[in-house]
Amino acid sequence: MSEKSKSVFGRAIDKYVVLIVCLATVVFSSSAGAFASRPVVLDARATTAEVPDSKSTKAGAVVKACELISQGEFGAARQAIEEATRTSGGKARFLPEIAEIVTEYEQVSRRRQLAREKAYEEQLADIEKLRNGDANDIGDANELDLSDPNDQSLVLSVITKAVEFADGAQEKQLLGNEFVKDTIQAAIDRAVQLEAEGNWLEAYTSCYYWLTAIDPNNEAYSDHAEQLLDKAQIAASFEDSPCETSEERYAGVKREMFERAVYALSVNYVSMIDYRQMAVKGLDRCKLLADVLAAPSALNLASQNSTADANEASESDKAVTSSFVPPDKQKLMAWSAALAAVEDEMDDTVTGFDKNKFLEVLDRVLTLNMTIAQLPEPVLITHFAEAALSELDPYTVMVWPKQVEDFEKMMTNEFTGIGIEISKRQGRLTVASLLPDTPAYNSGLDAGDVIAKVNGVETKEMSLMCAVHKITGPKGTSVKLTVERPGEEKARDISITRDKITVPTIRGWQRTEAGEWLYMIDEEEKIGYIRQTSFSGESSEDMEEVLLKLEEEGLKGLILDIRFNTGGLLDSAVSIADKFLDGGLIVKTQPGPGLGKWPSYSTAHKSKTHPNYPIVILINSSSASASEIVAGALADKSHRRAVLVGDRTHGKGSVQGITHYPGGGAQLKYTMAYYHLPSNQRVESRDAMKKLGRTDWGVGPNVEVKLRSDELKAMIDMQRENDVLVQAGRNGASPELKKHSIEETLASDPQLAVGYLVVKSKLIEASASAKAK
Repeated sequence: MSEKSKSVFGRAIDKYVVLIVCLATVVFSSSAGAFASRPVVLDARATTAEVPDSKSTKAGAVVKACELISQGEFGAARQAIEEATRTSGGKARFLPEIAEIVTEYEQVSRRRQLAREKAYEEQLADIEKLRNGDANDIGDANELDLSDPNDQSLVLSVITKAVEFADGAQEKQLLGNEFVKDTIQAAIDRAVQLEAEGNWLEAYTSCYYWLTAIDPNNEAYSDHAEQLLDKAQIAASFEDSPCETSEERYAGVKREMFERAVYALSVNYVSMIDYRQMAVKGLDRCKLLADVLAAPSALNLASQNSTADANEASESDKAVTSSFVPPDKQKLMAWSAALAAVEDEMDDTVTGFDKNKFLEVLDRVLTLNMTIAQLPEPVLITHFAEAALSELDPYTVMVWPKQVEDFEKMMTNEFTGIGIEISKRQGRLTVASLLPDTPAYNSGLDAGDVIAKVNGVETKEMSLMCAVHKITGPKGTSVKLTVERPGEEKARDISITRDKITVPTIRGWQRTEAGEWLYMIDEEEKIGYIRQTSFSGESSEDMEEVLLKLEEEGLKGLILDIRFNTGGLLDSAVSIADKFLDGGLIVKTQPGPGLGKWPSYSTAHKSKTHPNYPIVILINSSSASASEIVAGALADKSHRRAVLVGDRTHGKGSVQGITHYPGGGAQLKYTMAYYHLPSNQRVESRDAMKKLGRTDWGVGPNVEVKLRSDELKAMIDMQRENDVLVQAGRNGASPELKKHSIEETLASDPQLAVGYLVVKSKLIEASASAKAK
């Protein structure tokens, strides 16, 4: 799902948000399909010790089995162990230990399989109940009515779960079920009605969100869902929020900023630019603007302004009003016709379509708007620029003056606030955890508290980003939070003075009551665990401190968890990888052709390299950018330093730069190079590969472990509870704090459990190799 769709309707898992939403700086991005090279296929034989010849030593059988485990071939490892046991008469050392690891993996797999089968049968039973009109014990309603939007969404949610738990044959049978087909058609019919009324977000959330989950390979569903989100985003751009009016949102946006950005791209962009297609995308967005503003729902904006003066509205009023009055339909129709004429003129252009002609199209659009539609020019420029730049790649964007402050906070991982992590639970803004040594820690605020108001403004309709914006502010200023605590009848007001907050990016598997992280997940085997949430300027130094501490405690194996780590700074990624490599290439960044620039090489250094203990890196589809560089470099066949466990990474494949050339306080973030792993394999972008019908983007795991949504939720819930830090001096009347043992944590997280087994196998492999020598 695109970034904007995430902002409009979040996916299933309620992932907590660090104040200021440090989702990591996007420094790398996708590449164009025209420059696609061969897919990244990492050598699965990552090992931490030299492998003796299996024919010349009894240890060879053990090493062979361990190598197979590192490739995810547990069945083959079982066969190798059984063969070696027969030929050695059961006397080969280490074989029982390796056999036990394979058995543990088989038990994990069997538990997951049984859970999947049980869940599928439960969903089938629920579908049968719903088919018979019985919604008891499934939803809030007693009798099912498919014409009821809530009941319709209930059935779609059950179908979605059933499809996820089904195997191929079961899925085909399920989607052929008449009740299922009737439900899907009823949802589509209702979506058509909602769209006619201009309720695009509801059409998405009540229908196409579910349809794209039920059938993710259906391009018609995906394309329509994307269009609905585009329209919902356009409508939202004209509405005021509790944090800002629509006018404030686009303050400072000027045409010359985008013009200068276009000139910067003509010199620095990674590949050749199709200015004609950029113009087409910009015009398409303008026509979509006209469609949205001509819809019946746009009348709500006009009626809001005819009954209330936006300057006199209360804070709660501003959450649902707008200071914008849409043009009448005749003007919008005339504007759409004029835009179509501009596009026809483009089609008639015989000579090359360069950046100057592109900017001429922009000027035509602005002139037509001034004489016909009279939309706010900053809004129009923003939408045209966003759509035009999306033709290049998803990560080349304008950072307008109003956005720069938040953008730079994301870049540095520093902000001035109070030091809490927040989430939306059951639609309510909730404190997920406190950060140690911050203003919130000693303020009386506690994990689990519901923040009902911020400075008197209700949070019910606030997005997480808006809440972050309200709670953060200049150092030394105060913010008043109205807090509701479970078990207490009355809400309380807590005033907290803001201070500089640096969000730590290095975490362990559990946080103690004192706020200290636990990093050793196996005290006997001395296996450590580090979770890195992003790559900031402090990440490398913080990780160094933790590694030295673990090594003092006798660290023998390490699990590095970079799941959900969406990236960050290139220098930080290189520094992290350098800790575990004593030489050789880490990453090559390759500028596009015709730029007159040479590739840039980042290499490892022998000094301060950490010991050669086994490393497992946990990855998933949210591991992106810098995460892909670290995982790809350490697992590359030229180093074989780590084993990757989990799911294929996100796939961005390119490096981004930031320039202030647009001027006026605006910035341009643009794709400047592609990046290649040490073996010169380029990391392919998800977007480019999808266009080619391929799925080999990003970096693939050596040991694949895909989590279902129920497993993902269980893992995140367990992680959240282990992460929670409550207020200092919490009394016994407060809700009990849930912390879980390492056994419970492993049981809730199959990827971590398998990664743990792989590390143990590598320790046995190293012992067998050492014994053989």
